[in-house]
Amino acid sequence: MIHPTAIVHENAQVHDSAEVGPYAIIDEHVTLGADCELGPHVHLTGHTTISSGNRFHTGCVIGDAPQDVKYNGEPTQLIIGDGNTFREHVTIHRSNSVDEETQIGSENFFMANSHVGHNSVVGNKAILANGALVGGHAMIGDGAFLSGNAVVHQFCRVGALAMMQGCSGVSLDLPPFTIVRGINGMCGLNSVGLKRAGFAAEERRELKQAYHALFLSDDLRKEALEKARAGFTGVLAGQLIDFVATSQRGTCSHADR
Repeated sequence: MIHPTAIVHENAQVHDSAEVGPYAIIDEHVTLGADCELGPHVHLTGHTTISSGNRFHTGCVIGDAPQDVKYNGEPTQLIIGDGNTFREHVTIHRSNSVDEETQIGSENFFMANSHVGHNSVVGNKAILANGALVGGHAMIGDGAFLSGNAVVHQFCRVGALAMMQGCSGVSLDLPPFTIVRGINGMCGLNSVGLKRAGFAAEERRELKQAYHALFLSDDLRKEALEKARAGFTGVLAGQLIDFVATSQRGTCSHADR
């Protein structure tokens, strides 16, 4: 159902089962999938493709131009998966180049006033709490949790099941399964999140040992990685080691306080 006050471009592709609320705007190059719901004053714009079952609350602006001074109006894209929730006034920007897209996976929860910048990639089942900000070209892993007003610098990676405490920030890569507080200061593993995800105690124990080997030893990073690869063979430990080894910006460090 499309509310009579909504403005939907004649060329927009809107599934018959979608619900479009009052004063919503859907621009020409938008594709809106089945069972999506748009609240009042939602604006879908740009070359934006949205799959099924997404809910957009009041005032969301989805697919607007990137906040990049080099952008010159190219037909860049935003692609959104299934079953995401976008609360009030969430903003997601399309990419700044036709060579890449801004990508949002499935079953993510974007709380009020959160933002994802151009060319960023958000995986599945991540949570961005109120006011969380993700800069351009960033990557947010599956199940990551960004608490209120957390900030991710452009080009940074936040690994799977990592957690950022409220008002924290990262300008370096945050390894998977870890917790950060303050600025770039890790304070251990996301033990509760790992348990809730169903990982066995043995896997979690080895992951903790790998964390200590990488971030709490006196070894240089290269030596620590070599020892960790030789000493740990589990899946979780392997993901942590691979993430650290492939970091281009460097990773956050363990902080005692």
